[in-house]
Amino acid sequence: MKKESILIAVVALIVGLLGGYLVFSISNSGKSQQATTPIPAGSGSPTDYTQRIAQAEKIVAQDPKNLNAWISLGNDYFDTEQSQKSINAYGKALEIEPNNPNVLTDQGVMFRKVGWYDKAIINFEKANQIDPNHLQSLFNIGIVYAVDLKQPDKAAEYWNRYLKMDSTSSTAMQIKSMMSQTANGMPPATFK
Repeated sequence: MKKESILIAVVALIVGLLGGYLVFSISNSGKSQQATTPIPAGSGSPTDYTQRIAQAEKIVAQDPKNLNAWISLGNDYFDTEQSQKSINAYGKALEIEPNNPNVLTDQGVMFRKVGWYDKAIINFEKANQIDPNHLQSLFNIGIVYAVDLKQPDKAAEYWNRYLKMDSTSSTAMQIKSMMSQTANGMPPATFK
């Protein structure tokens, strides 16, 4: 339990640092940008998202090769339920850096959201080929197979790979619960 708490704290710290770095990178890219106060990643009000999206759109209009701006734009579209715009922004990021397992996974989640399960699976599998230890892609491919395609045996294949690398986190407990539900003939909890 202590290891899990430390791991969660470390992951939270890393996510916070990366989010801050992305906001800083986006706000400082583009030669003719006005001086603005960056909006912290994770701010959830509609105004914050609207401002961040407008800022990132301005950056990519001036610098279409700005990877961080495309990822930020994809993330903010993701968080504001703009699936197609998120898919497109992640696609632009993948044109710049095609082997980014996190972007592939995030785009895959959006593919799933719009019902493009085959494309979602392709993204998750590619992310896991690039990084065989990429837990989020294994988790998500299992969700598509278990929830959307009603193939619990196929889901179990990926989730067992996940559990070999991580058997104690809250996500691992969630996976074990879903596997138990399907083993008992119940549909797994639905994930949106």
